[in-house]
Amino acid sequence: MNCTRMENKILAYVDGRLKESERLEMEKHVAACGACQLRVNEFRAVASLLDEVPQIEPSPAFDVRVRARVAAEPVKQDWWAWFTPSPRVAFAASLLLLATVWIGSRPTDRTLTAADEAQINQDLPVLENFDVLSDFGALTDLPQPVQPDDTGDSNPDQNQNQQKNDGQNQTM
Repeated sequence: MNCTRMENKILAYVDGRLKESERLEMEKHVAACGACQLRVNEFRAVASLLDEVPQIEPSPAFDVRVRARVAAEPVKQDWWAWFTPSPRVAFAASLLLLATVWIGSRPTDRTLTAADEAQINQDLPVLENFDVLSDFGALTDLPQPVQPDDTGDSNPDQNQNQQKNDGQNQTM
């Protein structure tokens, strides 16, 4: 017989909750094992002491007060409970998931072709002068556009020469 296996059954044996076959096996073991006999006697002594303690009867309102306190306790919700009543949270989470998948699925290795490099090199002078173009202060110094005159002169070279002369006269 194994004492560790019997120790787990001692309390049930003392209380009389064992099946008939387990009770007979326990009685055989207790008769043969002095250590288990001592443990059974100790449990019986404790049980007899507890039987001598007077039972306290609760007041008639005790049950009502306990039930009221239990009803007043807030219901504990699991951590998913905050997610259920708010469809906005579910929508935001699904959009976040969608954006994450979309960003993750984009190709990361993009190599420039020769045509791309040529286009970049062609646009580079414009980008170098971006501060001038974005300010437009230099454009105010340009002469006014040529206005067609009402006389019907068909010689554009003469009109340009006249504008140059007008511009020189203004700077003097």
